Amino acid sequence: MRHAALTLCLPALAGALAALLALPAAGALYKWTDANGRVVYSDQPPTAANVKPEVLRAAAPASNPNAVKELAQKDADFRKRQTDRSDAAAKAEKDRAVAEQRTDECARVAASIQQLQWGQVVIYRANEKGEQVPMDEAARQKERARLEGWMKENCKA
Repeated sequence: MRHAALTLCLPALAGALAALLALPAAGALYKWTDANGRVVYSDQPPTAANVKPEVLRAAAPASNPNAVKELAQKDADFRKRQTDRSDAAAKAEKDRAVAEQRTDECARVAASIQQLQWGQVVIYRANEKGEQVPMDEAARQKERARLEGWMKENCKA
């Protein structure tokens, strides 16, 4: 819990520090007319001794009292997008695995239906005592109908 709070506070702290470091850069602005009659604006005073500069003070930029909250919200939104992308990728991988498993099941069921159609092949099933007994034609038809119903519900075409 402390790690999450620290992670959210660090970007806000970095933004506040950057704003404090930028204050000296918002220094004076000088205006003067050069020897050719052109008006010059600079953050450096003129080097010529015969030029008298006018010092302009720019209005301080309006501070945003919600800057820290906005930065924290942007960071939270970014983390949510990352989590959503990760979740979507995991879901896509899970869906792919389920589809692959379903394809395998459909192939096995289709093979079982094929075997049930072959009347010359004896198919054995275990009875309630665990003994192997051959399937008669009625049991084959019943099993085949059950597997075909499963195929219709679970397999494409």
